[in-house]
Amino acid sequence: MSRLSALPIDALPDDIYAIMTAGENIMGFTPNDGLIMARSPEMLKAFLGLVQSIYMPSALDNDLKKLLGLMTSSASGCQYCEAHTQYGALKHGITEQKIAAIWEYQTSDLFSPAEREGLDLARNAALVPNAVTDEQFARLKTHFSEVQIVEIVGVISLFGFLNRWNATFKTDIEAAPALASAKFTSNG
Repeated sequence: MSRLSALPIDALPDDIYAIMTAGENIMGFTPNDGLIMARSPEMLKAFLGLVQSIYMPSALDNDLKKLLGLMTSSASGCQYCEAHTQYGALKHGITEQKIAAIWEYQTSDLFSPAEREGLDLARNAALVPNAVTDEQFARLKTHFSEVQIVEIVGVISLFGFLNRWNATFKTDIEAAPALASAKFTSNG
């Protein structure tokens, strides 16, 4: 059970209600972490601006962004974010096989060499203390531009925040992400 309850969506001020219902239309459910954060409307607005800037079309492929979020959350051990990233990856069209193989990325044919380097960075950056090496960063530069690398670290950092937020609050996982996550929990 969550350490702080999600606010009822109908109790939110109009501007926050509009933001949360827009998120619901995109995601297919209202995220409990946003309903917790809604207690601080300015924080929620700023946070959503960051999320939008990271997930807008850019130099970095959105499939990779989804996988980076999944790896960061999995390596951090945040069940809420792991369920959300699995759900989001499925909704975005990434196959169940690829999602299920996330921890086999180094050897699985489902992942390209560039994806392997990005996922390596996400895994090592999610560790405490950070385990990213200079050698790893040099390999990353052979696959990605500096702009793409900034975006990769942006995704990882976004999920670093979300992982800490949701693990600390023990945020209750909504039905849709929980159902998606159950597909992978039962496999492994």
